[in-house]
Amino acid sequence: MDNPSKATVSLEARSRRVAARHGFLATKSRKRSLSADHGDGFMLVDASTNRVEAGERYDLSAEQVIACFDKGDV
Repeated sequence: MDNPSKATVSLEARSRRVAARHGFLATKSRKRSLSADHGDGFMLVDASTNRVEAGERYDLSAEQVIACFDKGDV
């Protein structure tokens, strides 16, 4: 099992906090095998409606999650 670095864990936690601050959930797939439908990244879900807003295939990086809210895309 591959252990992520402390910097990676910190960046992922930051992206989750930024999303939560705006009323979204930044979730990662729990599925261990990668496929075309399940990447290794994040999905943004509107917490109030449970609607997927970005990263339908878990294809957003932590940096992209943060950038979505910095630019106002979501």
